[in-house]
Amino acid sequence: MSFSNEQMTRYSRHIILKEIGVKGQKRLMEGRVLIVGAGGLGSPAALYLAAAGVGVIGIVDADEVDLSNLQRQVIHTTADVGRLKVQSARDKMEAINPDIKVNAYQTLAVADNILDLIADYDFVIDGSDNFPAKFLINDACVIAGKAFSHAGIIRFQGQLMTYVPGQGPCYRCVFDSPPPPDAVPTCRQAGVIGAMGGVIGSLQAMEAVKYIAGVGKLLTGSLLTYDALTMEFRKIGLPPKRSGCAVCGEHPSITEPFDYAPAVCEFQ
Repeated sequence: MSFSNEQMTRYSRHIILKEIGVKGQKRLMEGRVLIVGAGGLGSPAALYLAAAGVGVIGIVDADEVDLSNLQRQVIHTTADVGRLKVQSARDKMEAINPDIKVNAYQTLAVADNILDLIADYDFVIDGSDNFPAKFLINDACVIAGKAFSHAGIIRFQGQLMTYVPGQGPCYRCVFDSPPPPDAVPTCRQAGVIGAMGGVIGSLQAMEAVKYIAGVGKLLTGSLLTYDALTMEFRKIGLPPKRSGCAVCGEHPSITEPFDYAPAVCEFQ
């Protein structure tokens, strides 16, 4: 792959980084990332991955843009209210960078389609807004051997971790199963500060960029938390992969994705 003059200019701030350089930028341009959810987390992640020149970006969402989304879902504008989120997101990503290809999937990620959705991608960003979806994405990625970034935000707090096959615990190792219904407040009940999506979603994009370019240390084996009110980040070391984990353990009982009962939004 050779760069055009325009590409050399567009990606010049990456290319001068010794950790990225021409080789790393080529990897990004050949990389493929799937974002599940075009909401508070997926919006900034999609914008930054498009700007970085990730060659193929898929975005999965079944919803339309609602006025209440605009406080945090920065890829959408007032003019997009009523449009499909995947169409709105694709337009902004292609406007930022015509080099990239954006695959828009107007659908919910469910057990019947999740393996097909992730099959052609190198890295998955979990920008979903409920626990059943997060466990579904985890299970599918573990089964398919895909690296992914988990994240969640609520009120003034956020968290994220990264799973890479063979490196550290998966999401189910840490949290085991979804909490009982009504045990955790929904975003409508608890609220979320808009910029929290930008902070955590951008960190998810950073994890994807590092993974594809092959640089730095990923959040494998660690949970990064952020409290905006105190402006404190904490990196918490996680226990090793559980041998008894239902999906990544020595004798897994979960060998194919399945759907938990539908849930309303817990995060974002």
